[in-house]
Amino acid sequence: MSKPRVAVVFGGRNSEHAVSLMGAGSVLEAIDRSKYEVIPIGIAQDGRWVLATSDQRFAIESGELPVVDGAGAALALPSGGNALVAYDPGSIPVELGSVDVVFPVMHGPFAEDGTIQGLLEMAGVRYVGSGVLASAVGMDKAHMKTVMAAAGLPVGRHVVVRDRDWRLDRERVVKEAEALGFPVFVKPARAGSSQGISKASDRSQLEAAVEAARQHDPKVLIEAAIAGREIECAVLESPGDEPAAASIPGEVRVEGGQEFFDFEAKYYPDQMSLTVPADIPAETAEELRAMAVRAFEALDCEGLARADFFYTPEGGLVFNEINTMPGFTSLSVAPQLWAASGLPYPALVDRLIQLALARPAGLR
Repeated sequence: MSKPRVAVVFGGRNSEHAVSLMGAGSVLEAIDRSKYEVIPIGIAQDGRWVLATSDQRFAIESGELPVVDGAGAALALPSGGNALVAYDPGSIPVELGSVDVVFPVMHGPFAEDGTIQGLLEMAGVRYVGSGVLASAVGMDKAHMKTVMAAAGLPVGRHVVVRDRDWRLDRERVVKEAEALGFPVFVKPARAGSSQGISKASDRSQLEAAVEAARQHDPKVLIEAAIAGREIECAVLESPGDEPAAASIPGEVRVEGGQEFFDFEAKYYPDQMSLTVPADIPAETAEELRAMAVRAFEALDCEGLARADFFYTPEGGLVFNEINTMPGFTSLSVAPQLWAASGLPYPALVDRLIQLALARPAGLR
């Protein structure tokens, strides 16, 4: 029998292009080639899908971020079928064969937000991770908080700033933000990897922070500062009818005197530390794991996710966010949490592919 064909898709048209490539490099290295046929596919920053070449760079080198080379044959997955077709300029399209499952190692808008999931749904192709709705709501931090609050999870105070609000009613927005109490954290509502996030301690800083966030997304979230340690927990769909499983929680800390997680803190060496298990009471750890699974189920997530919480000095837990396609290098938080829980990175990659292969295409 032929081996299942796995298309690992990475890159994309957003500011998390390089983050995607770093994760894809780890996935491509970890996939068992004796078990799967692997097709690496890059999405260039102009939106073209191309077959990745053997010299594709997946890591940060000398401070330079990796990018997908847009040269090469353009690819397509025609709607209604799972055949991958290459289109070389001036030549007849060539069918490369059927794809059994897509592993979209992608983050941010036009990727993790339900767009690529919708494309794959229309093409009738199985894929790793959450579906359209869970991906879209998980990407939009404002809607995500609404869903989590409805599910009974403790959510921090925040103000949602839409494009029209900021342009036409800025004074009201500022007053609502000031009512949260300074300092506040300002971030794009639909971006990840801490792109465009700022801390504001007065009105002038607030307005500058909103403008900075709007460079990434016209919809912005202003959050009240929460005193607490950041504890993260990974969640994984279980085979069959078993409930989702939660990893051992871990605590993340920013090194070098930084106050919050920006891009450098997450992806450059020695900028972040992870302690597993987190130094919290056993009963709190179990409560946090249960909350992480509840968040996973509240969004109808599939495959994997990472849920982030604040552990306050009073011993309480506040839900921060859920990420339906968390950073996925072998050194990223979610894979490290699973490794500490007894599931090493290659086995995690294999589990996700097997879960996707077992899942029916279409409505579930």
